[in-house]
Amino acid sequence: MRHVIALDVGGTGMKAALAGPDGELLHRSRRATGRERGPEAVVEGILDFAAELRAYGAEHFGEPAAAAGVAVPGIIDEQRGVAVYAANLGWRDVPLRDLLARRLGVPVALGHDVRTGGLAEGRIGAGRGADRFFFVPLGTGIAGAIGIAGRVEAGAHGFAGEIGHIVVRPQGAPCPCGQTGCLERYASAAAVSEAWAAACGDPEADAADCAKAVASGDPNAVRVWQGAVDALADGLVTALTLLDPRTVIIGGGLAEAGETLFTPLREAVERRVTFQKLPSIVPAALGDSAGCLGAGLLAWDLLTTTDRTEVAPDGF
Repeated sequence: MRHVIALDVGGTGMKAALAGPDGELLHRSRRATGRERGPEAVVEGILDFAAELRAYGAEHFGEPAAAAGVAVPGIIDEQRGVAVYAANLGWRDVPLRDLLARRLGVPVALGHDVRTGGLAEGRIGAGRGADRFFFVPLGTGIAGAIGIAGRVEAGAHGFAGEIGHIVVRPQGAPCPCGQTGCLERYASAAAVSEAWAAACGDPEADAADCAKAVASGDPNAVRVWQGAVDALADGLVTALTLLDPRTVIIGGGLAEAGETLFTPLREAVERRVTFQKLPSIVPAALGDSAGCLGAGLLAWDLLTTTDRTEVAPDGF
């Protein structure tokens, strides 16, 4: 069976799969990233993991993978296939695409983890059928992926979609990026956890605890939660003014609160729009499989492009 390798590299763990031509996951595997051993060991671990997946495919499906797609965090130069920088992995300027291509002997696509997850959500997840979507995962930070006609826009320098660093509270809290008042300082899961821990006096309390307290009517929790929702709505209205998406997909840990998040968020966005068209605001559908599924899509896209190039007549 023809298949591809799909690999999603995170700060602490790697999720991988062998994906069939219809996106079905034929085999799944996980292992630690091993960042405590240093960036060189992380890279070698990725190469070894990919090689093991190739061998598994050859043994169980009659042929090795035809291509590979890899999603990694940090700053990515997708055109050159270089992992430029990732703070949580400690690497700089790693030619990961070429290293993997040499180890595997097949074409390899390298993608940014959030944009790759967004690609999957847009094509086969919550944004299926939407010609324009915006994917926003709310985790430790806040990122974004701009979907246009089945692909995700990286921007001229690979920074497109970084909604977490839209300033929503001028003169507000300082952000590690160097600005003050960035969205992710107010509406990320980490920000809500920090605010709720301070409000309730329990340093171990987190965003999930805050959501539970909101559902039970705790006024302090409602205040903290509404502050995050209002900041998120401000950021989203800026984004939809610029992008005019048909669908906004919200994922990440904060989205697990369900309608505790989505009901007030939809209301807050609706109150803020004037001339803009209100998009559908929906929860992500693929969970933590999105990055792996998206990596598989990158690999199949690469094969489609290669196949077309190989059969195209001269002059086309």
